[in-house]
Amino acid sequence: MRKQRDYRLLFSARVVSDTGTEVSRLAVPMTAAALLGASAAQMGLLTAAASLPYLLIGLQAGAVADRLRRRRPVMIACEVAAATAVGTIPLAWIAGLLTVPWLIAVEFVVSACAMLFRTLSFPHITAVVHESQRTEALAGLQSAYALSSVGGPGLAGLLVQTVTAPLAMAVDALSFLVSAFLLRAIDAPEDHTPAPARGMWAEVREGLSTVLGHPTLRAVSGAAITVNFFAAVYMALFILYALGTLGLPGGLVGALTALFGAGGLIGAVLTPRLVRRFGEDRILVHAALAFPLNYLAVALAAGPLWAEFLLLAGSTLVTGVAIVTFATCFGAIVLREAPENLRGRVSATTSFAMQGVMTLGGLAGGLLGELLGLRPVFWICAAGMIVIPPLLLSPLRRTAGPAAP
Repeated sequence: MRKQRDYRLLFSARVVSDTGTEVSRLAVPMTAAALLGASAAQMGLLTAAASLPYLLIGLQAGAVADRLRRRRPVMIACEVAAATAVGTIPLAWIAGLLTVPWLIAVEFVVSACAMLFRTLSFPHITAVVHESQRTEALAGLQSAYALSSVGGPGLAGLLVQTVTAPLAMAVDALSFLVSAFLLRAIDAPEDHTPAPARGMWAEVREGLSTVLGHPTLRAVSGAAITVNFFAAVYMALFILYALGTLGLPGGLVGALTALFGAGGLIGAVLTPRLVRRFGEDRILVHAALAFPLNYLAVALAAGPLWAEFLLLAGSTLVTGVAIVTFATCFGAIVLREAPENLRGRVSATTSFAMQGVMTLGGLAGGLLGELLGLRPVFWICAAGMIVIPPLLLSPLRRTAGPAAP
Protein backbone atom coordinates (compact mmCIF):
# COMPACT_ATOMS: atom_id res chain seq x y z
CA MET A 1 0.00 0.00 0.00
CA ARG A 2 2.92 2.37 0.66
CA LYS A 3 3.83 2.25 -3.03
CA GLN A 4 0.47 3.65 -4.14
CA ARG A 5 0.53 7.44 -4.39
CA ASP A 6 -3.19 8.06 -4.00
CA TYR A 7 -3.43 5.80 -0.98
CA ARG A 8 -0.43 7.56 0.56
CA LEU A 9 -2.21 10.89 0.14
CA LEU A 10 -5.41 9.51 1.67
CA PHE A 11 -3.44 7.98 4.54
CA SER A 12 -1.49 11.21 5.14
CA ALA A 13 -4.69 13.24 5.15
CA ARG A 14 -6.13 11.01 7.86
CA VAL A 15 -2.94 11.15 9.98
CA VAL A 16 -2.86 14.96 9.87
CA SER A 17 -6.58 15.42 10.49
CA ASP A 18 -6.74 12.79 13.23
CA THR A 19 -3.71 14.27 14.99
CA GLY A 20 -5.49 17.61 15.17
CA THR A 21 -8.61 15.83 16.40
CA GLU A 22 -6.59 14.17 19.17
CA VAL A 23 -5.47 17.62 20.29
CA SER A 24 -9.14 18.61 20.47
CA ARG A 25 -10.07 15.38 22.26
CA LEU A 26 -7.96 16.51 25.21
CA ALA A 27 -8.24 20.29 24.83
CA VAL A 28 -12.04 20.57 24.55
CA PRO A 29 -13.00 18.64 27.73
CA MET A 30 -10.12 20.23 29.64
CA THR A 31 -11.34 23.66 28.54
CA ALA A 32 -14.86 22.79 29.64
CA ALA A 33 -13.93 21.14 32.95
CA ALA A 34 -10.90 23.13 34.11
CA LEU A 35 -11.42 26.60 32.61
CA LEU A 36 -15.19 26.93 32.24
CA GLY A 37 -16.27 24.89 35.29
CA ALA A 38 -18.50 22.43 33.45
CA SER A 39 -20.61 20.07 35.57
CA ALA A 40 -20.99 16.32 34.97
CA ALA A 41 -24.29 16.99 33.19
CA GLN A 42 -22.66 19.56 30.90
CA MET A 43 -19.83 17.14 30.14
CA GLY A 44 -22.49 14.61 29.18
CA LEU A 45 -24.10 17.15 26.83
CA LEU A 46 -20.69 17.88 25.30
CA THR A 47 -20.19 14.18 24.60
CA ALA A 48 -23.74 13.85 23.25
CA ALA A 49 -23.31 16.81 20.89
CA ALA A 50 -20.47 15.01 19.14
CA SER A 51 -22.80 12.20 18.05
CA LEU A 52 -26.16 13.97 17.69
CA PRO A 53 -25.72 14.68 13.92
CA TYR A 54 -25.71 10.94 13.29
CA LEU A 55 -29.21 10.76 14.74
CA LEU A 56 -30.51 13.83 12.92
CA ILE A 57 -29.10 13.47 9.39
CA GLY A 58 -27.01 10.30 9.37
CA LEU A 59 -29.44 8.18 7.35
CA GLN A 60 -30.05 10.91 4.77
CA ALA A 61 -26.29 11.27 4.30
CA GLY A 62 -26.11 7.67 3.13
CA ALA A 63 -28.70 8.27 0.43
CA VAL A 64 -26.75 11.34 -0.69
CA ALA A 65 -23.51 9.31 -0.79
CA ASP A 66 -25.04 6.74 -3.13
CA ARG A 67 -26.44 9.45 -5.41
CA LEU A 68 -23.12 11.24 -5.92
CA ARG A 69 -20.91 10.49 -8.91
CA ARG A 70 -17.91 12.15 -7.24
CA ARG A 71 -17.59 12.03 -3.46
CA ARG A 72 -14.15 13.56 -2.99
CA PRO A 73 -15.14 17.24 -3.51
CA VAL A 74 -17.75 16.97 -0.79
CA MET A 75 -15.22 15.33 1.54
CA ILE A 76 -12.87 18.28 0.98
CA ALA A 77 -15.68 20.75 1.70
CA CYS A 78 -16.39 18.94 4.98
CA GLU A 79 -12.79 19.41 6.12
CA VAL A 80 -12.85 23.12 5.28
CA ALA A 81 -16.14 23.64 7.15
CA ALA A 82 -14.80 21.80 10.21
CA ALA A 83 -11.66 23.96 10.18
CA THR A 84 -13.82 27.09 10.20
CA ALA A 85 -15.91 25.89 13.15
CA VAL A 86 -12.92 24.82 15.26
CA GLY A 87 -11.15 28.09 14.48
CA THR A 88 -13.85 30.02 16.32
CA ILE A 89 -12.81 28.51 19.70
CA PRO A 90 -9.45 30.29 20.12
CA LEU A 91 -10.98 33.49 18.71
CA ALA A 92 -13.87 33.34 21.20
CA TRP A 93 -11.44 32.65 24.06
CA ILE A 94 -9.30 35.66 23.17
CA ALA A 95 -12.43 37.82 22.98
CA GLY A 96 -13.68 36.54 26.34
CA LEU A 97 -16.83 35.05 24.78
CA LEU A 98 -16.14 31.32 25.09
CA THR A 99 -18.74 29.32 27.04
CA VAL A 100 -19.69 25.67 27.46
CA PRO A 101 -22.69 26.10 25.08
CA TRP A 102 -20.24 27.50 22.50
CA LEU A 103 -18.09 24.37 22.82
CA ILE A 104 -21.19 22.20 22.51
CA ALA A 105 -22.22 24.02 19.32
CA VAL A 106 -18.77 23.61 17.78
CA GLU A 107 -18.75 19.92 18.69
CA PHE A 108 -22.07 19.54 16.89
CA VAL A 109 -20.89 21.28 13.70
CA VAL A 110 -17.57 19.42 13.56
CA SER A 111 -19.34 16.12 14.18
CA ALA A 112 -21.82 16.84 11.38
CA CYS A 113 -18.90 17.41 9.00
CA ALA A 114 -17.18 14.25 10.23
CA MET A 115 -20.36 12.22 9.87
CA LEU A 116 -20.81 13.23 6.22
CA PHE A 117 -17.10 12.79 5.54
CA ARG A 118 -17.05 9.24 6.94
CA THR A 119 -20.23 8.27 5.14
CA LEU A 120 -18.62 9.33 1.85
CA SER A 121 -15.11 8.06 2.55
CA PHE A 122 -16.18 4.48 3.30
CA PRO A 123 -17.41 3.74 -0.25
CA HIS A 124 -14.82 6.18 -1.66
CA ILE A 125 -12.01 3.84 -0.66
CA THR A 126 -13.14 1.44 -3.40
CA ALA A 127 -12.08 4.10 -5.94
CA VAL A 128 -8.59 4.31 -4.46
CA VAL A 129 -7.65 0.65 -3.84
CA HIS A 130 -8.38 -2.68 -5.50
CA GLU A 131 -10.89 -5.05 -3.94
CA SER A 132 -8.12 -7.49 -2.95
CA GLN A 133 -6.45 -4.79 -0.85
CA ARG A 134 -9.42 -3.54 1.15
CA THR A 135 -8.54 -5.18 4.46
CA GLU A 136 -4.98 -3.83 4.23
CA ALA A 137 -6.29 -0.40 3.25
CA LEU A 138 -8.78 -0.31 6.13
CA ALA A 139 -6.09 -1.48 8.55
CA GLY A 140 -3.83 1.28 7.23
CA LEU A 141 -6.46 3.92 7.89
CA GLN A 142 -6.95 2.51 11.38
CA SER A 143 -3.18 2.78 11.88
CA ALA A 144 -3.44 6.43 10.82
CA TYR A 145 -5.79 6.95 13.73
CA ALA A 146 -3.46 4.98 15.97
CA LEU A 147 -0.43 7.03 14.93
CA SER A 148 -2.30 10.24 15.68
CA SER A 149 -3.36 8.81 19.04
CA VAL A 150 0.30 8.22 19.89
CA GLY A 151 1.59 11.65 18.89
CA GLY A 152 -1.55 13.75 19.35
CA PRO A 153 -1.86 13.57 23.15
CA GLY A 154 1.77 14.51 23.67
CA LEU A 155 1.36 17.44 21.31
CA ALA A 156 -1.91 18.33 23.04
CA GLY A 157 -0.28 18.25 26.46
CA LEU A 158 2.55 20.48 25.27
CA LEU A 159 0.18 22.96 23.62
CA VAL A 160 -2.21 23.04 26.59
CA GLN A 161 0.66 23.82 28.94
CA THR A 162 2.27 26.46 26.72
CA VAL A 163 -0.62 28.27 25.02
CA THR A 164 -3.69 27.09 27.06
CA ALA A 165 -6.30 24.56 25.93
CA PRO A 166 -8.53 26.88 23.85
CA LEU A 167 -5.62 28.23 21.80
CA ALA A 168 -4.40 24.68 21.18
CA MET A 169 -7.53 24.21 19.07
CA ALA A 170 -5.90 26.28 16.32
CA VAL A 171 -3.79 23.18 15.54
CA ASP A 172 -6.96 21.17 14.90
CA ALA A 173 -8.27 23.86 12.55
CA LEU A 174 -4.99 23.83 10.62
CA SER A 175 -4.99 20.03 10.42
CA PHE A 176 -8.39 20.02 8.72
CA LEU A 177 -7.09 22.45 6.09
CA VAL A 178 -3.96 20.37 5.43
CA SER A 179 -6.15 17.27 5.09
CA ALA A 180 -8.32 19.05 2.52
CA PHE A 181 -5.21 19.97 0.51
CA LEU A 182 -3.94 16.38 0.51
CA LEU A 183 -7.32 14.98 -0.53
CA ARG A 184 -7.46 17.46 -3.40
CA ALA A 185 -4.15 16.04 -4.71
CA ILE A 186 -5.58 12.51 -5.16
CA ASP A 187 -5.77 11.58 -8.88
CA ALA A 188 -7.76 8.34 -8.73
CA PRO A 189 -10.83 8.69 -10.96
CA GLU A 190 -14.24 8.22 -9.40
CA ASP A 191 -16.34 6.12 -11.75
CA HIS A 192 -19.15 5.39 -9.32
CA THR A 193 -22.52 5.00 -11.02
CA PRO A 194 -25.01 7.03 -8.98
CA ALA A 195 -28.01 5.22 -7.59
CA PRO A 196 -31.24 6.48 -9.16
CA ALA A 197 -33.12 8.98 -7.03
CA ARG A 198 -36.35 7.32 -5.87
CA GLY A 199 -37.19 9.56 -2.96
CA MET A 200 -35.07 10.21 0.09
CA TRP A 201 -37.05 8.12 2.57
CA ALA A 202 -37.49 5.20 0.16
CA GLU A 203 -33.71 5.07 -0.20
CA VAL A 204 -33.20 5.42 3.54
CA ARG A 205 -35.60 2.55 4.18
CA GLU A 206 -33.71 0.39 1.71
CA GLY A 207 -30.47 0.93 3.64
CA LEU A 208 -32.19 0.20 6.94
CA SER A 209 -33.88 -2.96 5.66
CA THR A 210 -30.59 -4.21 4.22
CA VAL A 211 -28.83 -3.99 7.59
CA LEU A 212 -31.75 -5.27 9.66
CA GLY A 213 -32.53 -8.09 7.25
CA HIS A 214 -28.97 -9.35 6.84
CA PRO A 215 -28.02 -11.64 9.77
CA THR A 216 -24.30 -10.87 9.69
CA LEU A 217 -24.67 -7.11 9.27
CA ARG A 218 -27.31 -7.09 12.00
CA ALA A 219 -25.07 -9.00 14.42
CA VAL A 220 -21.87 -6.98 13.94
CA SER A 221 -23.84 -3.72 14.06
CA GLY A 222 -25.56 -4.77 17.28
CA ALA A 223 -22.20 -5.53 18.86
CA ALA A 224 -20.76 -2.19 17.72
CA ILE A 225 -23.78 -0.32 19.07
CA THR A 226 -23.24 -1.89 22.50
CA VAL A 227 -19.54 -0.99 22.41
CA ASN A 228 -20.22 2.64 21.47
CA PHE A 229 -22.99 3.21 24.00
CA PHE A 230 -20.82 2.27 26.96
CA ALA A 231 -17.81 3.99 25.42
CA ALA A 232 -19.81 7.24 25.39
CA VAL A 233 -20.85 6.73 29.03
CA TYR A 234 -17.18 6.25 29.85
CA MET A 235 -15.92 9.24 27.84
CA ALA A 236 -18.45 11.58 29.41
CA LEU A 237 -16.96 10.99 32.86
CA PHE A 238 -13.38 9.82 32.50
CA ILE A 239 -11.71 13.26 32.44
CA LEU A 240 -13.56 14.32 35.59
CA TYR A 241 -12.74 10.97 37.23
CA ALA A 242 -9.07 10.95 36.21
CA LEU A 243 -8.40 14.54 37.27
CA GLY A 244 -10.61 14.60 40.37
CA THR A 245 -11.00 11.11 41.86
CA LEU A 246 -7.71 9.54 40.80
CA GLY A 247 -5.70 12.75 40.90
CA LEU A 248 -3.88 12.07 37.64
CA PRO A 249 -2.13 15.12 36.21
CA GLY A 250 -3.04 16.20 32.69
CA GLY A 251 0.23 14.87 31.31
CA LEU A 252 -0.55 11.33 32.46
CA VAL A 253 -4.07 11.54 31.04
CA GLY A 254 -2.49 12.44 27.72
CA ALA A 255 -0.04 9.54 28.13
CA LEU A 256 -2.96 7.12 28.53
CA THR A 257 -4.44 8.36 25.27
CA ALA A 258 -1.05 7.88 23.62
CA LEU A 259 -0.90 4.31 24.93
CA PHE A 260 -4.35 3.65 23.49
CA GLY A 261 -3.00 4.85 20.15
CA ALA A 262 0.09 2.66 20.52
CA GLY A 263 -2.17 -0.32 21.08
CA GLY A 264 -4.19 0.67 18.05
CA LEU A 265 -1.04 0.84 15.95
CA ILE A 266 -0.10 -2.68 17.07
CA GLY A 267 -3.61 -3.83 16.20
CA ALA A 268 -3.42 -2.22 12.76
CA VAL A 269 -0.14 -3.98 12.02
CA LEU A 270 -1.32 -7.39 13.27
CA THR A 271 -4.87 -7.44 11.92
CA PRO A 272 -4.15 -8.01 8.19
CA ARG A 273 -1.87 -10.92 9.06
CA LEU A 274 -4.37 -12.42 11.47
CA VAL A 275 -7.20 -11.97 8.96
CA ARG A 276 -5.24 -13.73 6.23
CA ARG A 277 -4.80 -16.71 8.54
CA PHE A 278 -8.10 -16.86 10.44
CA GLY A 279 -10.57 -14.61 8.59
CA GLU A 280 -12.35 -11.38 9.60
CA ASP A 281 -15.21 -13.12 11.39
CA ARG A 282 -13.10 -15.06 13.87
CA ILE A 283 -10.77 -12.15 14.62
CA LEU A 284 -13.68 -9.75 15.21
CA VAL A 285 -15.32 -12.06 17.74
CA HIS A 286 -12.12 -12.69 19.67
CA ALA A 287 -11.20 -8.99 19.72
CA ALA A 288 -14.53 -8.27 21.43
CA LEU A 289 -13.51 -10.44 24.39
CA ALA A 290 -11.12 -7.71 25.58
CA PHE A 291 -13.65 -4.87 25.65
CA PRO A 292 -14.63 -4.99 29.36
CA LEU A 293 -10.99 -4.87 30.49
CA ASN A 294 -10.44 -1.12 30.53
CA TYR A 295 -13.69 -0.39 32.40
CA LEU A 296 -12.77 -2.93 35.08
CA ALA A 297 -9.31 -1.39 35.45
CA VAL A 298 -10.72 2.13 35.81
CA ALA A 299 -13.27 0.98 38.39
CA LEU A 300 -10.58 -0.86 40.38
CA ALA A 301 -7.91 1.85 40.20
CA ALA A 302 -6.78 2.92 43.68
CA GLY A 303 -3.66 3.36 45.76
CA PRO A 304 -0.52 5.31 44.89
CA LEU A 305 -0.39 7.31 41.70
CA TRP A 306 2.15 4.99 40.04
CA ALA A 307 -0.04 1.93 40.71
CA GLU A 308 -3.12 3.61 39.27
CA PHE A 309 -1.22 4.66 36.17
CA LEU A 310 0.37 1.24 35.56
CA LEU A 311 -2.99 -0.52 35.88
CA LEU A 312 -4.66 1.91 33.49
CA ALA A 313 -1.70 1.89 31.11
CA GLY A 314 -1.83 -1.89 30.67
CA SER A 315 -5.58 -2.05 30.17
CA THR A 316 -5.53 0.93 27.80
CA LEU A 317 -2.84 -0.65 25.62
CA VAL A 318 -4.74 -3.95 25.30
CA THR A 319 -8.01 -2.12 24.63
CA GLY A 320 -6.36 -0.10 21.87
CA VAL A 321 -5.31 -3.32 20.13
CA ALA A 322 -8.80 -4.80 20.48
CA ILE A 323 -10.72 -1.73 19.30
CA VAL A 324 -8.67 -1.21 16.14
CA THR A 325 -8.77 -4.93 15.33
CA PHE A 326 -12.55 -4.98 15.81
CA ALA A 327 -13.06 -1.81 13.75
CA THR A 328 -10.90 -3.04 10.86
CA CYS A 329 -12.69 -6.40 10.68
CA PHE A 330 -16.06 -4.65 11.03
CA GLY A 331 -15.32 -2.44 8.01
CA ALA A 332 -14.09 -5.38 5.94
CA ILE A 333 -17.20 -7.42 6.78
CA VAL A 334 -19.54 -4.55 5.89
CA LEU A 335 -17.76 -3.97 2.55
CA ARG A 336 -17.91 -7.71 1.86
CA GLU A 337 -21.58 -8.18 2.75
CA ALA A 338 -23.18 -4.92 1.55
CA PRO A 339 -24.40 -4.73 -2.06
CA GLU A 340 -22.23 -2.37 -4.11
CA ASN A 341 -25.06 0.05 -4.93
CA LEU A 342 -26.03 0.26 -1.25
CA ARG A 343 -22.66 0.74 0.42
CA GLY A 344 -23.24 4.41 1.17
CA ARG A 345 -26.61 3.72 2.77
CA VAL A 346 -25.38 0.65 4.66
CA SER A 347 -22.43 2.68 5.96
CA ALA A 348 -24.78 5.51 6.94
CA THR A 349 -27.19 3.12 8.67
CA THR A 350 -24.45 1.51 10.74
CA SER A 351 -22.95 4.94 11.54
CA PHE A 352 -26.41 6.28 12.44
CA ALA A 353 -26.86 3.49 14.96
CA MET A 354 -23.28 3.25 16.22
CA GLN A 355 -22.61 6.97 16.53
CA GLY A 356 -26.16 8.04 17.28
CA VAL A 357 -26.30 5.77 20.31
CA MET A 358 -23.34 7.72 21.68
CA THR A 359 -25.70 10.65 22.13
CA LEU A 360 -27.74 8.51 24.49
CA GLY A 361 -24.59 7.17 26.10
CA GLY A 362 -23.20 10.64 26.76
CA LEU A 363 -26.48 11.80 28.31
CA ALA A 364 -26.75 8.59 30.34
CA GLY A 365 -23.19 9.00 31.54
CA GLY A 366 -23.80 12.53 32.76
CA LEU A 367 -27.06 11.54 34.48
CA LEU A 368 -25.63 8.42 36.11
CA GLY A 369 -22.57 10.36 37.23
CA GLU A 370 -24.79 12.89 38.98
CA LEU A 371 -26.99 10.23 40.61
CA LEU A 372 -24.52 7.45 41.50
CA GLY A 373 -21.10 9.06 41.53
CA LEU A 374 -18.33 8.34 39.05
CA ARG A 375 -16.79 4.99 40.07
CA PRO A 376 -20.07 2.98 40.08
CA VAL A 377 -20.73 4.05 36.50
CA PHE A 378 -17.56 2.32 35.32
CA TRP A 379 -18.73 -0.92 36.96
CA ILE A 380 -21.95 -0.56 34.98
CA CYS A 381 -19.92 -0.08 31.78
CA ALA A 382 -17.93 -3.24 32.45
CA ALA A 383 -21.09 -5.25 33.09
CA GLY A 384 -22.79 -3.88 30.00
CA MET A 385 -19.91 -4.60 27.63
CA ILE A 386 -21.02 -8.15 26.87
CA VAL A 387 -21.05 -8.20 23.07
CA ILE A 388 -20.13 -11.83 22.39
CA PRO A 389 -23.62 -13.49 22.66
CA PRO A 390 -25.23 -11.56 19.78
CA LEU A 391 -22.19 -12.32 17.64
CA LEU A 392 -22.23 -16.03 18.39
CA LEU A 393 -25.98 -16.21 17.73
CA SER A 394 -25.36 -14.92 14.19
CA PRO A 395 -23.93 -16.65 11.10
CA LEU A 396 -20.51 -15.72 12.52
CA ARG A 397 -20.80 -18.72 14.85
CA ARG A 398 -19.95 -20.96 11.88
CA THR A 399 -16.78 -19.04 11.05
CA ALA A 400 -15.65 -17.64 14.41
CA GLY A 401 -14.94 -20.87 16.23
CA PRO A 402 -11.52 -22.38 16.89
CA ALA A 403 -9.25 -22.65 13.89
CA ALA A 404 -9.01 -26.05 12.29
CA PRO A 405 -5.79 -27.95 13.11
